[in-house]
Amino acid sequence: MASILLYRSVKTMACRLSMAENPLSGLLIAYLILLSLGRPCSAADVEAVKLRQTVTLGIEEPLSWTLKDLPESLHADATLGLLKHSALSGQVVHQAKEGVRGLFETRAVRTPKGDLLLMFPEGNHYAAGSGKVNDMLAYRSKDDGITWQGPRIAFDIAYSQHGFIPLIPSGSQRIYAFGTQPIPDQYSREKGRFENTPIGFRSSDDDGYHWSEVTLIHPLKDPGFLGMSVTRMTETRKGTWILGAHAADWSKQPLETEQYLLRSTDKGASWQLLPGSRPNGWFDPNYRRMDEGRPIWLQDDEVFFMARTPSGRIWSARSMDDGQTWSSPEPTKLIHPDAPPMVFFLTDRKTLIAFHHNRHAGTQYTGLSGTMDGMKDRSEIWVSRSRDGGRHWDSPRFLFANACEPNPEKNGWFNHQVSYLDAVIDRGTIHLFCPHLWNRALHLTLREADLNHLPTKDELRSMHSKSDR
Repeated sequence: MASILLYRSVKTMACRLSMAENPLSGLLIAYLILLSLGRPCSAADVEAVKLRQTVTLGIEEPLSWTLKDLPESLHADATLGLLKHSALSGQVVHQAKEGVRGLFETRAVRTPKGDLLLMFPEGNHYAAGSGKVNDMLAYRSKDDGITWQGPRIAFDIAYSQHGFIPLIPSGSQRIYAFGTQPIPDQYSREKGRFENTPIGFRSSDDDGYHWSEVTLIHPLKDPGFLGMSVTRMTETRKGTWILGAHAADWSKQPLETEQYLLRSTDKGASWQLLPGSRPNGWFDPNYRRMDEGRPIWLQDDEVFFMARTPSGRIWSARSMDDGQTWSSPEPTKLIHPDAPPMVFFLTDRKTLIAFHHNRHAGTQYTGLSGTMDGMKDRSEIWVSRSRDGGRHWDSPRFLFANACEPNPEKNGWFNHQVSYLDAVIDRGTIHLFCPHLWNRALHLTLREADLNHLPTKDELRSMHSKSDR
């Protein structure tokens, strides 16, 4: 697929070559220069967004920052559209084409050959229609995220995609791409079940350039299982694969969801559905909601999962037998709205890091609506760490917040969005991938050594007080 960003880069370079009298030659020379330099299709020329004059962090004892008068450690970035800590840097990898609704979950993986491979759907959300409403795009970086090549269509298929859930089994060179598979004749959109589709996977043996046909998952005791799956999965020490999936019923007002885990001990040949066949999934009894569960193997036979609820907290459960049986999910201390958990290991593979929003309005809950107050809670990213497998978490530290002026033509689902982060964390560096405003794919980087420099809420308050003097 021809890249709009490549065209923009080439056009800009051609202009700089001052060859207006022969624009075709200018474009050709610029293109050859780009090739000779190995320059990818980056978004270096993406126009700066319009920033707010002030950004307010938090809803309890909120702090309003004037972007023209920030302390040294905070920075308003007009290219990224963020109020961020100065230790965080980044770039816009992709901006959604004009005329499309946007882009969706950004997911990335370090490939077996060492590249960073980023994928996301561009178009409309798969549940918006039963036909083809988006394409899964892929970008690749061969220099650890400095430059990016793309976009190209990852899967040339006749139906839409939701997200890329990567898995590279231990000791393997094969990349798997798990996820929701809304094959039109494989599910029904009636009675509020339009998000529930088959779950399946593809594989690549050439570092993610080409992919197999899809294999659909049919759990042994519930072979007709339909759901949604877009959060990270895990492989345990024993080689067991565990993938989160939830089933939703939008005919209920507000909607209801049940969280399940798909577990395979034979490399995807067969699957078990946990905690049992439908309708026996997990949910928060106060809302009859739990979804977007993220399992992560800890050590030995211990596996942890975190899940999204509307309760104002991320919930979690734990297995001590390789994911066969689980404790009852309970709320953690991590403050979070109706949005997915985003939890990963740091390079030491001992410390968990959770990216969470650290705010929850708790008003106007309607099940999930772009106009409810809770969408504003998706505007901030804080980090908390756990050194004991998620049993205890340290104080949240501020990383970044959306700083863009809202678009009056769009609702809060777009105007505040920095949620659904993905991360590749290795070699002491945190690579973050953010579908900012559901319109721009951001690649952000932070050194693990700088995590302790991020301010807590009390430290932010102290900084704010000094700036008012």
